[in-house]
Amino acid sequence: MSQSLRTAVITAHGQPSAPAPAEADLADLARAVSAFLPDWDVRSATLASPGQLEATVTPGAIIYPFFMSRGWFTSKVLPERLADIPCHVASPFGLDPALPQLAAQAVLQSAKELAWPATEDPHLLLAAHGSARGPKAAEAAEAFAAQLRPHLPGWTVSIGYVEQAPRLAEAARQLPPRSLCLPFFAQAGDHVRQDIPEALEDAGFSGQVLPVTGALTGVPQLIAKAIERTALENQGA
Repeated sequence: MSQSLRTAVITAHGQPSAPAPAEADLADLARAVSAFLPDWDVRSATLASPGQLEATVTPGAIIYPFFMSRGWFTSKVLPERLADIPCHVASPFGLDPALPQLAAQAVLQSAKELAWPATEDPHLLLAAHGSARGPKAAEAAEAFAAQLRPHLPGWTVSIGYVEQAPRLAEAARQLPPRSLCLPFFAQAGDHVRQDIPEALEDAGFSGQVLPVTGALTGVPQLIAKAIERTALENQGA
């Protein structure tokens, strides 16, 4: 790899019980992002793989947190892991101001493909993580929902959480058939593959489930723009 290339490292939580699949998924994302950053060396590393992040980051790199909020991992764990490496950390994925519009486009496209009548009020349920450790995860989900609503006129947008109230099963119960569920997650880990489907089944949810937010069309380009923006903000730093 040419020494002239700037370096960006996309990092995510990963899956501690089985790090390899999440690591491979993140590497695929890095390759997709690199298509929009030809002058960059775009790398990836999850926090779940011991030592992987520290071995991947180089001094001066842009670190892109593929997380939905500025919570425990982005505000405490990540800075501690990178304490000995001078680098610049971008804002987390879930807080990107362009993300609500991108998600709304995916929601409207799905409704169009399902041929839902325009006269009937549809419902979007955000399936978010939440946390018993602090409010940041829920605050990010609530802010995202608030920014999403203007892009979805006529839609009702509500939130259910995996790890706090209102629980997802409770939020999904008795929703109308014309409902979509958007998992407000960066990667499809155990919560997305197991907890969310189980909660929706328990609730008798009869709507459609969209891909995780981090897998929506347009995400690689959004990340590329965020990396470039962070680099500009830190020029000369």
